[in-house]
Amino acid sequence: MLLYGSPEEAGFPSEAGWQPSDNEDRGPEPMNRTAMMERLRAEPALWDVVVIGGGATGLGSAIDAAARGYRTLLLEAGDFARGTSSRSTKLVHGGVRYLQQGNVSLVLEALRERGLLRDNAPHLVHDLPFVVPNYDWWEAPFYGVGLRVYDMMAGKLGFGASRNLSREETLERLPTLETEGLRGGVIYFDGQFDDARLAIDMAQTGADLGATLLNYMTVTSFEKSSSGAVAGVKARDEETGLEVDIQARVVVNATGAFTDSLRKLDEPDAARLIRPSQGVHIVIDRAFLSSDSAIMVPHTDDGRVLFAIPWHDRVVVGTTDTPLDEVSYEPTARDEEIDFLLEHAARYLTRDPKREDVLSVFAGIRPLVSTGGDGDTAEISRDHTLHVSRSGLVTIAGGKWTTYRKMAEDTIDQAATVGGLQEKPSITRTLRLHGYHQNAAAFGTLASYGADAPQVEDLLREQPGYAERLHPESSVFAGEAVWAARHEMARTVEDFLSRRVRSLLLGARTAVEMAPRVASLMAVELGRDAGWIEEQVEAFEALAKGYLCRHS
Repeated sequence: MLLYGSPEEAGFPSEAGWQPSDNEDRGPEPMNRTAMMERLRAEPALWDVVVIGGGATGLGSAIDAAARGYRTLLLEAGDFARGTSSRSTKLVHGGVRYLQQGNVSLVLEALRERGLLRDNAPHLVHDLPFVVPNYDWWEAPFYGVGLRVYDMMAGKLGFGASRNLSREETLERLPTLETEGLRGGVIYFDGQFDDARLAIDMAQTGADLGATLLNYMTVTSFEKSSSGAVAGVKARDEETGLEVDIQARVVVNATGAFTDSLRKLDEPDAARLIRPSQGVHIVIDRAFLSSDSAIMVPHTDDGRVLFAIPWHDRVVVGTTDTPLDEVSYEPTARDEEIDFLLEHAARYLTRDPKREDVLSVFAGIRPLVSTGGDGDTAEISRDHTLHVSRSGLVTIAGGKWTTYRKMAEDTIDQAATVGGLQEKPSITRTLRLHGYHQNAAAFGTLASYGADAPQVEDLLREQPGYAERLHPESSVFAGEAVWAARHEMARTVEDFLSRRVRSLLLGARTAVEMAPRVASLMAVELGRDAGWIEEQVEAFEALAKGYLCRHS
């Protein structure tokens, strides 16, 4: 059904109504996989830096290396941000919990990076008020003082001043908050973002800087010199089965939860570095929170911080902390994790969410660096660790989304030393990411595209059907699937519905109903046949089952 005859009628401005500032990116050169494969074949035989892993840290490392002028190649076995980097709590934050743990250096670094990320990607990172509700007499002074210290540590890069709220002010901020026993609250400010969208903009930033980035390119082994040093990799194109030998001065392992798998390809006897932990989130209707402010619960039954956050007209509640023995691309939420989140949400919301109210469930794996003990994973530091193997493989592990830029800077500093590259300083502190726009909200439902939004508008005018909504319950336009395939290296229905737009996380059943149309649109753009469409729809339906909350 055609809901809007033109993009303007759909609620976002025409290109004529927008003028870029001198420093805003006017739009992309197409970033498509065919062009990237051509770059791989055309580039010199020896790369300066090969980065394995297309999550936050890998993409950040590719950006940093390319910005220094190094010949840079990034290889990702699946899609960009397919793993942990698309499954976060959607926060750019210093980490109140880490302040409670006394990890002052991590909080200082994260607060500094939080401010830089807002400066460099304002179209995707914005301020968000958080309210800590107080039900005991001691909570207001205790959390009030702690959050003022948090503000002080942020300094000039702060997002806003915290203060204590009366009971009335707290309920004005959070009308659906549980009132029984409520004494007041404390408000503070942190950042929110769209993790997978930022990852795509980071990939485009790397490409704009001259890096070659390939998704669906699996590293199968390391090439070594006669002395046993890592001299490159062998990689397999998952779409064609073609294997490629790639030489490099230095190789970086930035594979997150899969770090140890790569390390064992290098050194079969390598000790475990990663201690994985699963974090689960549930997504419910915005009516449960009915506020532009988030709720932060400083201490749950298992000692974690719990958030209920407005995001894309939904509410994200999370997270849990469950140690894992094995890692996978599609971790599955356990019933007890879902029950834990529902139980805690019910304590703080006047309307108690039930299993049937859950629109989607998603799980991510934290790549925590092992401390050698068997203690609670919730207490493991989120500091990052650099490791160089005997053969010269540089591994970056740990960390968190907020600090990806500093992690990448440290990684390329080390990689340059290992690879004997010409020493060059990092310039990413002030490097504006692709799509940079200071008033992206003016583009309405296309705001996450930032400065690319006018070109998305143009594409929606190419065909009448492109300006249709993909589903009555979704704000996504049909033409966005074409844009994702043409400009953002989306190769599957999952790539689009899970990461280029966030439909799978916002409502799994709705996303399944969108899949056939998306597959048809992408098939035309990618030159696929009817068999591919059928396979894609079936694969997505199977995947989406893991995001559905089973009812009792």
